[in-house]
Amino acid sequence: MGKKDKKSKVDKKARVAEKQSKKAAQKEKKASKKGPAGDDSDAEDVDLDAVLAQYAEQQAQFLKVTEVGCEPPPSRSSATLIGSPSNSNELFLFGGEYFNGALAKFFNDLYVYIIDKDEWRQITSPNSPLPRSGHAWCRGGNTGGIYLFGGEFSSPKQGTFYHYNDFWRLEPSTREWTRIETKGKGPPARSGHRMTYYKNYIILFGGFQDTSQQTKYLNDLWIYDCSTFTWHNPILPQAAQKPDARSSFSFLPHDQGAVIYGGYSRIKLNTTAGRQTKGGGGMAQRSILKPVIHQDTWFLRIVQPGSDAPANAPPTIRWERRKRPANPPNPPRAGVTMAHHKGRGILFGGVYDVEESEEGIDSEFFNTLFAWNVERNRFFQLTIRRPRSPPKKQQAADRGGRRGRGKADEEELLRNLAALEAKLSIDDAESVKISKTPDEDEDDEPAKPQKNVLMELPHPRFNTAMAVQDDVLYLFGGTFEKGDREYTFDEMWAVDLGKLDGVTELFKRELENWEGSEDEESEEEDEDEEESGDESDAEAEAAAAEASTRATSLDSEETAAAAAKASKGKDAEAAASSEDPANATEDATASSALAQADGLPYPRPFESLRDFFARSSTQWQDVLLAKLEKAGVAPEARSIKEIRKQAFEMAEEKWWDCREEIRALEDEQEEAGIGEVVALEERGSGGGGGAGRRR
Repeated sequence: MGKKDKKSKVDKKARVAEKQSKKAAQKEKKASKKGPAGDDSDAEDVDLDAVLAQYAEQQAQFLKVTEVGCEPPPSRSSATLIGSPSNSNELFLFGGEYFNGALAKFFNDLYVYIIDKDEWRQITSPNSPLPRSGHAWCRGGNTGGIYLFGGEFSSPKQGTFYHYNDFWRLEPSTREWTRIETKGKGPPARSGHRMTYYKNYIILFGGFQDTSQQTKYLNDLWIYDCSTFTWHNPILPQAAQKPDARSSFSFLPHDQGAVIYGGYSRIKLNTTAGRQTKGGGGMAQRSILKPVIHQDTWFLRIVQPGSDAPANAPPTIRWERRKRPANPPNPPRAGVTMAHHKGRGILFGGVYDVEESEEGIDSEFFNTLFAWNVERNRFFQLTIRRPRSPPKKQQAADRGGRRGRGKADEEELLRNLAALEAKLSIDDAESVKISKTPDEDEDDEPAKPQKNVLMELPHPRFNTAMAVQDDVLYLFGGTFEKGDREYTFDEMWAVDLGKLDGVTELFKRELENWEGSEDEESEEEDEDEEESGDESDAEAEAAAAEASTRATSLDSEETAAAAAKASKGKDAEAAASSEDPANATEDATASSALAQADGLPYPRPFESLRDFFARSSTQWQDVLLAKLEKAGVAPEARSIKEIRKQAFEMAEEKWWDCREEIRALEDEQEEAGIGEVVALEERGSGGGGGAGRRR
């Protein structure tokens, strides 16, 4: 039996080799027809410097910054998406690459998405970064603008790679790029790194360098001072701890520095082969690269230099390793993307390599959505749920109400006057159309086409471009793999993080055909290639959906149980998966107790941010005045408007900090048939009696 299997494998290899030789001959024939100008030349013969110089010449033909309406950007991966720091109605998308299985194409186009108009605009500029993917950008903090560093470019067949070390600033209002010439030495070229901001600093960490023969992962830290235009590379003491080298990690801003979670890298291991050496010595050794999905968390504490320090003094930094987060995504996954939102990290997607063999990697993809509360160091799974019907008071207001009745009476009066002018009876007034004033015409927005809204998250994927703008999460693109095939999604979605009442499809286009090698297919599949491709795509979607359902149901059960315990002040069991169970349990329990026992107003189930602040505005203002008094600031130094604004910011921070726990309570109450909770003191005179209180 063993010999038969071995023989069949040999025969199969021979058939595959013969098939490969035939295809190679056909490709050579096609290449000879294309001539030297064809795009099918070998990657090793491509002069990347000449290609990039040609791109620069094309870029120089633009005389000024132009902005024109366009269709949504073409499909791409490893692009960057960010919300404009100066306009909450805009998103910026830059760069990326598209690989169809045969050739890779890189982009350097800048797109702007106008949110309220649902429009895309393409920006062309005489001075912009060259095509790239795997770059990083972030907001400029106190200095404004958007900063971009690095990235990679490759030959069409990805045989040769080029890494950038240029540094750029984008002005969101004018759409102008400016290349920053820094003083002194700056970070080496890289891609897969991450950037964030702290006050007037830009912080860069990690990434990798790919030389086609090997991949080197980095763990160096660079801090750019926007006021002195200088990069600093802090040198830590020899015994100081710091994160391991990695790429594709999550890097979020913090009030005192920055926070790192997760990441991906490959480490070199020496393994023993299955045969002895000729000299009769020990077993032969060979080196392999083992993939590692990091699950650790690090806090970067930054202290600005004092007033007596030199003008160009670097800030003082220290890495602090934090405990493993409670209730993290399970299993650990690579290719996740995290966007920052009001002290939280919003995480989506990812891939987990179940088993790696000679035939390839069996991977499981995810479409779960998590919120990572940075201060509590805890993950909460976010689930889409159907929108609630408005409360009875709101329904009554919609049916009538003072404002609604007044508007209806005004319209009726105008119709009656118009009927009299037209010498019609009052009974015919309903058929008369009222001409609106110019002010009313400006207020009435044109009807927008209805968007498709799903009650489930998009297809599982990894490396999705994400951004949060005005409490709405935007998901662009992403990648899914089946065997040796790689599919890049050509779509964009929006999720309201406050309501989580559906996933809005902003645009969606069909996936392009894969043009890669078909050597993995059998001879029977070659006879009917299109049908086989369709079946493989269907199998990929079915397998991914089944895997996602299993993972989602498992995570949902764990998260629901953890959230229920958190609402009752019993978080100990939810942190059982941490590295140090005892310490993590104490931290989780203490943080949950602190959230409800810190003396600050606490949101109620089904209470919006507006209602929460209306109920607790006086308390938040008292808390703010107490802080100002403790800091030695006279309350008279702030205007009433400033005090109310800062009080609202404190209430908003508290509302988002408790959002996941309140949602768990809402789910419990909906299951129990409870639609709304009203405090006894708000019932008015009817709720003041003793009998009413006992009820």
